[in-house]
Amino acid sequence: MKAEKPPAKVRRLSILRSLWYRSRTEARDDDEAGRSITMPTQATVPPLQQVLRRLAMAMLVLAVTTLLVWFDRSGYTDNADGKVDFLDAAYYTTVTLSTTGYGDIAPVSDGARLTNIFIITPLRVLFLIILVGTTLEVLTERTRQQVRVHRWRSRMRNHVIVVGYGTKGRHAIETLQGQGIPKEKIVVVDPQQKAVDAASADGLVAVLGDATRSKTLLKAELQTAARVIIAPQRDDTATLVTLTARQLNRRAAIVVAVREDENVPLLKQSGADTVVTSSSSAGRLLGVSMASPHVADTLEDLMTRGSGLNLTERSVSRDEVGRSPRECVDLVVAVVRRKKMLDYTDPECAQLQFGDRLITISREQSDF
Repeated sequence: MKAEKPPAKVRRLSILRSLWYRSRTEARDDDEAGRSITMPTQATVPPLQQVLRRLAMAMLVLAVTTLLVWFDRSGYTDNADGKVDFLDAAYYTTVTLSTTGYGDIAPVSDGARLTNIFIITPLRVLFLIILVGTTLEVLTERTRQQVRVHRWRSRMRNHVIVVGYGTKGRHAIETLQGQGIPKEKIVVVDPQQKAVDAASADGLVAVLGDATRSKTLLKAELQTAARVIIAPQRDDTATLVTLTARQLNRRAAIVVAVREDENVPLLKQSGADTVVTSSSSAGRLLGVSMASPHVADTLEDLMTRGSGLNLTERSVSRDEVGRSPRECVDLVVAVVRRKKMLDYTDPECAQLQFGDRLITISREQSDF
C-alpha cells in the first residue's frame, strides 16, 4: 500500500509548529538529523557583497532616522545654541543609534519623545541587528539547517534511496534522472564525508552514515521510499544493507549490485528484488565485444541513456490492448504479466492485456 502524502496545509502547520514548539524527542531527532543529513548546496553571496549589503542597510536606517529628526526638529533642543539644523539631526541620529547618547541634543516636546519611543528606538534595534548580522547569522545557521531538514523529512514520500555514491551509484542516479526522476526525489546514503559532499554539490540530499544500521536508513526516510538501489563496495555490506532495508520497508523495490555470482542467492533471500552482478556482466560484455563488436556497441547504446536507443519499461496503452506485441509502435522485446516475464514470441502474450508491462526499444527523442 502506498504511503499517503500529507496535505500541504498539514505540512506547513508542522513546520510552523517546529519553529514555535518541539518536544524533547523531536528536538533530539532534528538535531541529530541536522548533523548527518546534508542538504543540496545553495548559492551563497560572496563575503564582500554581504558586507556592502549590510552597510547599505545601515546607511538607509541612518538616513531615515536623520530625516525623522530633521522634520521634527522643533521638538528638539541643542544645549550649544538651542537650534537643531540638519547637521545636528545627523549627529543626534548617529550617537543615538549607536547607543552613545551624549545628551547635548535631546527631545523636549511630547511629539519628539513619542517619535523616539515608537520609531527611533525600533530603528536603533534594527541598526544594531544589522551591525551584528554576521554573528546572528552564525548563531541561526544551525536552527535554519534543522528547520530545512525537518521540512524535507515531512515532505519526502515515494522517493529513491541510493546507497553508495561511487561509480555505480553515480551512473544509477544519472539513469534515474534520464528517466524523469527529479533530484528532489533522490537521497544518497554513504559512510564517507567526501562522497556526501560530492552528492550535495551535485544537488542531491545526502545522509552520512553506515547504511547497515537502521538509524542511518531511517534518517533517509527509507520507511516511505518506493525504491532502493544498493551499490556499496563490498558484497557483505550489500547483504547487510539489503536485510536492514527490507526489514524497514516491505513494499519498496530493492535493486542490489554485487561483484560475485555466488552471492546472488543470498541477496535474493535477504529481500532483494533484482541483483546485478557487475563482474560477470562486465565479463560477458568483454566476450561479446571480442566475438561481435557491433553487438557490444548496440548493447552499450541501449544501456547508455541519450545515446540513440533506449531500453525502457512502460504500461500497455488502451490502443494496444488486444493487439500482438509486433503491432506496437515501439519494438517490444518482452512482456511482464502478473510479475512473470514473457518473451515477445511466447504464445501466451499473443494478445496484450490490461495491466501488462512492455519492455521496449525506442529511439531517443530529439529536443530540436
